[in-house]
Amino acid sequence: MMLSASDRAAIRAVADELYGQLLAAGAVAVETEILQPAGPLLDLYGEDIRARAYVTADPTLGEMMLRPDFTVPVVEAHMRDGAEPARYAYMGEVFRRQEDPDARAREYLQVGFEVFDRAASEADAEVFALFSDLLAPLNLRPATGDIGILMAAVRGLSTSDRRKAALLRHIWRPKRFRALLDRFAGRAAPSPARAALLERLKSDAPEALIEAAGPLVGLRSAEDIAGRAAALIEDAATPPIAATEAALLYDLLTLQAPSLAALAHLRGIAPMLPAITPAIERFAARLEALKARGVNVETLPFEASHGRTTLEYYDGFVFTLAAADPALPAVASGGRYDALTAHLGQGGSIPAVGGIIRPELVARLKGAI
Repeated sequence: MMLSASDRAAIRAVADELYGQLLAAGAVAVETEILQPAGPLLDLYGEDIRARAYVTADPTLGEMMLRPDFTVPVVEAHMRDGAEPARYAYMGEVFRRQEDPDARAREYLQVGFEVFDRAASEADAEVFALFSDLLAPLNLRPATGDIGILMAAVRGLSTSDRRKAALLRHIWRPKRFRALLDRFAGRAAPSPARAALLERLKSDAPEALIEAAGPLVGLRSAEDIAGRAAALIEDAATPPIAATEAALLYDLLTLQAPSLAALAHLRGIAPMLPAITPAIERFAARLEALKARGVNVETLPFEASHGRTTLEYYDGFVFTLAAADPALPAVASGGRYDALTAHLGQGGSIPAVGGIIRPELVARLKGAI
């Protein structure tokens, strides 16, 4: 949808107000370049990011992207020369490529807040409570989750490291994750093509099949292909995930309850999957911190799978604040991304959490546009 000049001015006014409130809450203003190096984003997300970003080539700087979000450049700047603890606020345009001309906006304003603080539970509560208070007049629906609990459950499975790595890689792709879990748990047979290949590999070595196929086409070497074939053979010989563990993981995927009830449920299943215990205790500490900030944790919604279709750097607490209209994107969203600071930190790391608000949606809900 094309915005008029007056609409843009109204959205900017809302953004300025929100930005000022974040600064008043103790954040330091931070600016990032609109044109960002593509390398760090490709390292994080792989080639998938090209479908969501505008990519260009600079004769001196190489491959660049129009800023798809602020978090990565803010983390890079903080890990390079920031003090700790630190709180940053930012405001500016982000750019998201859309294949459908009627899809969501390709360019829109974001206002954001990032916290780098080793008191992780308190920082989670600070960000959520601050956003909830700022947006309280809009009567938004909160939703919370914790990617860290699901990741801990996967890491605790009694199966091969290769299978655990595959599940962890696809946590943010729910359909693919479920398909893998069904296969690894013995609930789904391999595809016909996969089954046929495995049958051939039982009688012929990968090297013989590669040689019989003729000249190589594409980027994979014969060694790469043989390695992949060996992995398929190893996976086929791996026993299914134990029925009890698989049932617990399916239970986690569907867990939706008020936060205190969810905590009680998780503590009930922890003895059968002890790897999730540290993540559950972090969840409990967060609820105490939220309660101390006036959040009603008895009614606060919790979904163990919440946030699994957003950016892949979240690895702990996640949240959204959404309008009643399900067709609208979340007005605000955020989460914890500790691993990202280690990835970009050149040897250093610090717990970090943040979130963004979309001023255009705030303006619409206020009737300003």
